[in-house]
Amino acid sequence: MVMNVSSALSAYKQADASGLAKGMGVAKGADGSFADTLQGFMSDAVDSVKHGEEMAAKGAVGKADLQEVILAVSNAEVMMQTITSIRDKVISAYQEVIRTSV
Repeated sequence: MVMNVSSALSAYKQADASGLAKGMGVAKGADGSFADTLQGFMSDAVDSVKHGEEMAAKGAVGKADLQEVILAVSNAEVMMQTITSIRDKVISAYQEVIRTSV
């Protein structure tokens, strides 16, 4: 299926308006401490993965539109990649602190 750019943009706007683009917003604790921000982001990530799983299950039995399934699973994948990247940076920073002599 080939889509032109305007119909793709229309689909993304529709998904955003209907709440299907879950997990792609600002973390819940963005105005607080780093720990609050990280906790909010992790909560959003868990919600995004759960939503992706639900949509994949609905798609498997034919109860969800293919576009909705792909969008939900893609959002979950992006969230997992981001979490992995954050984890790697935190571990790297911790190792650097451990190597630093006082």
